[in-house]
Amino acid sequence: MSSETPEGQNGDGDGDVTGTAAEGTAVAGDPVVSLLLVDDHPVVRDGLRGIFESAPGFRVLGEAADGLTAVTSTLALDPDVVVMDLRMPGGGGAEAIAELTRRGARARVLVLTTWDTDSDILPAIEAGAAGYLLKDAPREELFAGARAVAEGRPVFAHSVASRLLATVRAPGRETALTAREREVLGLVARGTSNRGIAVELFISEATVKSHLKHVYAKLDVNDRAAAVARAYERGILG
Repeated sequence: MSSETPEGQNGDGDGDVTGTAAEGTAVAGDPVVSLLLVDDHPVVRDGLRGIFESAPGFRVLGEAADGLTAVTSTLALDPDVVVMDLRMPGGGGAEAIAELTRRGARARVLVLTTWDTDSDILPAIEAGAAGYLLKDAPREELFAGARAVAEGRPVFAHSVASRLLATVRAPGRETALTAREREVLGLVARGTSNRGIAVELFISEATVKSHLKHVYAKLDVNDRAAAVARAYERGILG
């Protein structure tokens, strides 16, 4: 993963945001948006803290270096917005988002990552992310995105929005498994228990059950054995 902080400090980037105003600068009367910053690279967290604390209308409550800590910190600090990386050792962002959704956390999640592949975007959105920006976003785009998400408005970088649109329009999308769902199903096929899957993938057992529920629905089956059989039949496994 890139350890660079978001670029475009002078605000002359492309402004690739769908669903927000071009400027994220707070105006008089705007509420202060509280933030939790989640990234496994300290230099990235330091950069984000500096960017947000340099702007009026934002307050950083804390930081976390992995998904598991992000969940506990979010529940303890109750920020308005969690700025979340995705690929992190010790617990990924998509799993953390799913756990926060399951627990009914008030905070909304703005994904900020280097990755814009389907295997990253779709699990994050399905888990409950309210926005998805890339780390090369200029600071004005980042401010606008955080404020939009805090106000309940979805926000996506244009490249991400294009991928989501293509996925929605793709034939057979209703039965396509995400990369994480295929991982879980592969471990099921090896006879791994839910607890074992959770340990191997650094996610909670509740998240494993959630993935399996989605797998069953997509494959139109009711149990683990049928899911594995259907997956082999369709060439998803093996």
